[in-house]
Amino acid sequence: MLDRHAQSVHLSFMIDLRPVGYVIGLLVAALGLTMLLPLAIDLSVQNGHWPVFLEAAIITVFVGGLTALSCANGVTAGLNLRQTFLLTTLVWLTLPVFGAIPFIIGDTQAGFTDAFFEAMSGLTTTGSTVLSGLEGLPDGLKLWRGILQWLGGVGIIVVAMVFLPELRVGGMQIFRSEAFDTMGKILPRAGEIASRISVIYISLTLGCGLAYSATGMSGFDATVHAMTTVSTGGYANYDASFAQFSAAAQYVAVVFMFLSALPFVRFVQFLAGSAKPLFQDTQIRSFFTVLMFAVLLMTSWLWGREGEWSEESFRAALFNVLSIMSGTGYVSANYMGWGTFPVVAFFFIGLIGGCAGSTSCSVKIFRYQLLFASIQTQIRQIHAPHGVFIPRYDGRTVSEDVLNSVMAFFVAFVLSLGIVAVLLGMTGLDFITSISGAASALANIGPGLGPDIGPAGNFAGLNDPAKWILAIAMFVGRLEIMVVLTIVSLKFWRS
Repeated sequence: MLDRHAQSVHLSFMIDLRPVGYVIGLLVAALGLTMLLPLAIDLSVQNGHWPVFLEAAIITVFVGGLTALSCANGVTAGLNLRQTFLLTTLVWLTLPVFGAIPFIIGDTQAGFTDAFFEAMSGLTTTGSTVLSGLEGLPDGLKLWRGILQWLGGVGIIVVAMVFLPELRVGGMQIFRSEAFDTMGKILPRAGEIASRISVIYISLTLGCGLAYSATGMSGFDATVHAMTTVSTGGYANYDASFAQFSAAAQYVAVVFMFLSALPFVRFVQFLAGSAKPLFQDTQIRSFFTVLMFAVLLMTSWLWGREGEWSEESFRAALFNVLSIMSGTGYVSANYMGWGTFPVVAFFFIGLIGGCAGSTSCSVKIFRYQLLFASIQTQIRQIHAPHGVFIPRYDGRTVSEDVLNSVMAFFVAFVLSLGIVAVLLGMTGLDFITSISGAASALANIGPGLGPDIGPAGNFAGLNDPAKWILAIAMFVGRLEIMVVLTIVSLKFWRS
């Protein structure tokens, strides 16, 4: 009887990992092939650093290819729900391990903790860095940082549009019909939409790079910063970030950070001949309204502080507010010196985020819209107990399932923020560093607050336990929290 019970328990926890391993193996091998690009750059400038990427590419392609081959016999026509959850999670844990190899054996000579932190920050498009003296890094490593963020940016669009709506995570299921079903005769197939989004992503990157070049950036700087702008990642080639560049370059960054924070499916519809959704999307209008309000508020503060109007103050407010709100993480000025109000404002601005289906991160505008719609409905219900009030989003009725998912996300986000902040405090970090570091990691913003991890610093001075906590928080935040919580629950592993 006991043996039979043990066998049934064992079977209930069984899950075929081969399809998941096969896909992950292919992605790891593909990551290894992209290492040939920085290898070629180092070869072209003859800095002697190219063997690092050759060695890293061989290791990565070999391990990824071997994994894919060993799991090929288990490939099926599709993945079930549990396999999809696992794939979505394990990809974002596995790729940073191999993405860290060039940092370990390269000129940075980083330990595994720092290398994994840098790679995780890159692939999650967080933008927090533990590297100093970026100007002196080999060009191959600078390009590799850009590649990591660029791949992470397009990867999160795919996850947000294909996986999260199907997994019903954090209210994302409201976009299931939006992305695939209601495209009608314009683009009826999800695969075609994904390919169109890739074309748009590449086109935005090329356009951004050309615009940067027109402002006087070198071709190399323009290429790397185009990758990290369109991915809203924020890795820069200089310790000074965008303070290194001209006003024209900063305005170019503003344009492309804004475009990259919009739903890419709207660009697909626009190019397919339907411009109306792009200009009438309630999410885009709300994002623009909140952004402009924050910029005007910050600009007014700076003008009042300085006692006069200046274009430089407006540009600093516009650039840094958009950078933090979109989760890009570039900085053009040390806003820690602007006074108490801007510091507090930047903390909350970072928790807003861009639009769903973009490369931006954080909570996202649509969740606040759904939250306020739910609150408004409840208030109306209190005033008229016998009335029937149904929350709506963009003209559509919002189901209770979506609202429950959104509420669960907000609760999980706040609890996760508190837990991460407490854990960071237990490692010896001060309150400002702990709470802003937790918010920066979970919302994938980049810089935190304070003298250590603020806009004028980086994360190099933190202890190793704090870096691991932050790296895990980046991973959890990038996957919208609920995916990871589902994976670690015991119920998930039971059939």
